[in-house]
Amino acid sequence: MVKTYHVKSGDKVVVNAGEFKKATATVASIIKKTDRVVLDFDMDSLTDVQKNKVDNRTRTVKKSQANPEGGLIPRGVSVHVSNVNKLQS
Repeated sequence: MVKTYHVKSGDKVVVNAGEFKKATATVASIIKKTDRVVLDFDMDSLTDVQKNKVDNRTRTVKKSQANPEGGLIPRGVSVHVSNVNKLQS
């Protein structure tokens, strides 16, 4: 069965539930396995608390040829696809 969603990559959306409620963002990608969307937030639409949560999203990576330094790298914020609504243009 093919999953279809009301948003696609590149769409402008508003988050309607969760810790990023009322924030606007752009859909960076869609994770079909878990029904989530990865968002790039418009930083001026976030409150100070929300900005802090977005800035602190990191992932620890071991040293490798692809990443010789290792350490922390930033990662996107993902929310469930039902928690976003497409903005009307």
